[in-house]
Amino acid sequence: MEQRATLPMLGGRLPELKVTTTHGKMTLPDDLAGQWFVLFSHPADFTPVCTTEFVALAAAHDEFKAMNTELVGLSVDAVTAHLKWTEWIKENMNQEITFPIIADSLGRVSNELGMIHEAKGTDTVRAVFIVDDKGILRTMMYYPQEAGRSVKEILRTIKALQYGSANGVAMPENWPNNELLGDDVIIPPATTEALAEERRQTMKDNKDVDYKDWWFISKPMDK
Repeated sequence: MEQRATLPMLGGRLPELKVTTTHGKMTLPDDLAGQWFVLFSHPADFTPVCTTEFVALAAAHDEFKAMNTELVGLSVDAVTAHLKWTEWIKENMNQEITFPIIADSLGRVSNELGMIHEAKGTDTVRAVFIVDDKGILRTMMYYPQEAGRSVKEILRTIKALQYGSANGVAMPENWPNNELLGDDVIIPPATTEALAEERRQTMKDNKDVDYKDWWFISKPMDK
């Protein structure tokens, strides 16, 4: 029977990946220990939707780095194709691609991480893996070949994850621009009867929080 790789799970460590990139050989996540990174796949070099994504990602590279986050691209193209394509982007789009791109010509990494979906062909779909500074997988996003990603959403997700991790809170929809809460953050719900009752007694009239119920309490983010 054919053996299929098991997808990595959120909250687990990204599997060790020894890869060849446009910046040389790398071992992930170890070579980026202490940094967050975004590992993302694109269907193919020299394709228009992918080109728009790469231009946008490269233009935002400094924003990612300001959040201690690196970018790593991937497709099943050879490294020579990557190099020629990034050269074309620089010459024709006036945008230098400053992050490494994995050449996964044998599809080993793509299959291990579930980036190839048979119903969509043999190219990688648009997958996004956000990995934290300890090598833990924090977010997975998948898009079909025909729909480009939003770089702003990737940046927003990293900001939310980093703030939530540092402050022990959860983030509402579209944070920090939620229609109900604005940029307020959510205190995780009580998980025991005792804690729920404690919150009823101590937080209901607390002016520093917005108490809707014991399971729905928000507060301003620290500026």
